[in-house]
Amino acid sequence: MPIRVIRVICVLKTTIMEKFKTITSSVIPLPIENVDTDQIIPARFLKATDKEGFGDNLFADWRYQKDGTPKSDFVLNNPTYTGSILVAGKNFGSGSSREHAAWAIGGYGFKVVVSSFFADIFKNNALNNGILPVVVSPEFLNDIFKAVKKNPKTTLTVNLQDQVITNNANQAGETFEINAYKKECLLNGLDDIDYLLSKKELIEEFERKRSPLNPPRGNLG
Repeated sequence: MPIRVIRVICVLKTTIMEKFKTITSSVIPLPIENVDTDQIIPARFLKATDKEGFGDNLFADWRYQKDGTPKSDFVLNNPTYTGSILVAGKNFGSGSSREHAAWAIGGYGFKVVVSSFFADIFKNNALNNGILPVVVSPEFLNDIFKAVKKNPKTTLTVNLQDQVITNNANQAGETFEINAYKKECLLNGLDDIDYLLSKKELIEEFERKRSPLNPPRGNLG
């Protein structure tokens, strides 16, 4: 990518991602299958162009009455359940490709979403926004739901470096897969632009070799 293009991207960049550290947290259980992005964040909330406020409308149609009052029977309104890990049923994030669904998940405060299957586009959007989608076996997922139902204070530990998730109720663990590039980005708090900038010396060297008569002006810093 030409250096002048990278400079323009740097000017436009406004967000900073946190480094992903090993998380041990209680969980919020959502044992519902086929949760699509319109259920995660209804289409009427998509007018905004930045991430601010999307967490307030996460699962809005399940979470609120038409007059805006909370529905007492929905899990996000139940003070019994807290935590930065959402545990959902199979096929989470299906439907439209709206990135706003990941914004809403992250805006609410979730760092990890656990399911036995994610829609690919939602999975990528989550990773691009610093949220780790962890795919586990149906059996492991079911054990989590059982443990949390028995004891809402049950915790999970998610170790991204070792790619292991542990159910601390019984110390059972499973490994999970993640793209190596996305893993590096999460561990180092890098989005795609940050990663590109981290390779600026290699890019400058490539530009010099490609255009020896037109060395890059200045640097990327």
